[in-house]
Amino acid sequence: MKRLGLLLACALLAASAWAGEARVRAVDAIGMTVSDTERSVDFYSHVLGFKVVSDVEVTGEAYEQLRNVFPIRMRVVRLQLGHESLELTEYLAPKGRPAPADARSNDRWFQHVAIVVRDMDRAYQRLHGQRVTHVSSEPQRLPDWNPNAGGIRAFYFRDPDGHPLELIWFPPGKGDPRWQQPTDELFLGIDHTAIAVGDTKKSLAFYRDRLGFRVAGGSENSGPEQERLNAVRGAHLRITSLRAADGIEFLEYLAPRSGRPFPAGERANDLVHWQTRLVTGDGAALEKLGQRRPVAVPRHELGFARGVAVRDPDGHALEIVAP
Repeated sequence: MKRLGLLLACALLAASAWAGEARVRAVDAIGMTVSDTERSVDFYSHVLGFKVVSDVEVTGEAYEQLRNVFPIRMRVVRLQLGHESLELTEYLAPKGRPAPADARSNDRWFQHVAIVVRDMDRAYQRLHGQRVTHVSSEPQRLPDWNPNAGGIRAFYFRDPDGHPLELIWFPPGKGDPRWQQPTDELFLGIDHTAIAVGDTKKSLAFYRDRLGFRVAGGSENSGPEQERLNAVRGAHLRITSLRAADGIEFLEYLAPRSGRPFPAGERANDLVHWQTRLVTGDGAALEKLGQRRPVAVPRHELGFARGVAVRDPDGHALEIVAP
């Protein structure tokens, strides 16, 4: 009996160690599908200050397997702001479907990147001068009654393809300390990508327990400022922040619960598509983490050797790669 108890204790310790092991090492890039590469590069570089890092055109069976699109030809442009990367993919063949025109912030396919700014008023003036499409009516200051979010200013808007984006400004004492470093730059970097989720517990089981992210914080946000920020009447959100070097944020709408699921048959070449690329240092982990067999990518054309496509419980796309 004592031996059985010892074996059980060892098994529990091993399971605990595996659960706490960081299977995902970092967020490499946040990607989105675009309809016109030149237009999107112009928007992100001239309006938001991103720099072009690479621009490649790829085709072949490996990418057809990885993205589940046939026959495939993609133009992929990697952009950088601060230390973070955004990846724009135009499917030259085959073209996908447009995004729903009536997309809302509480729809389950919602995803955005939060772009940190040094001065919210100046950043908003710049966007307003460029006639960007508003989601929020104007920048919103989150109320002081919310200890984790009070004083943060934020603004939702859309890129030329309708992808939602956020400007965010952190007061001293909030957010990552690097956003408080002195600089002359107006747009500083990407703090996180945020995704709408239907059930925080299910999403934690996937991102924390399976992928190895750690919970970094959370809050419940509501009130007129949140409603105007998200353009959703009665918005009441449970927000959970996770980290694996860079961040992913869950947005669970406790109210209203009317958000729609992913469009039926959504594929990587549809304009509603986003994907988050995660890096693991262990090639064997791809076999364990993926829902399909890993694919070897020729010549490191996209910066990694092997990758596997994964969907989270709500349908958000992830690409887990080994260098």
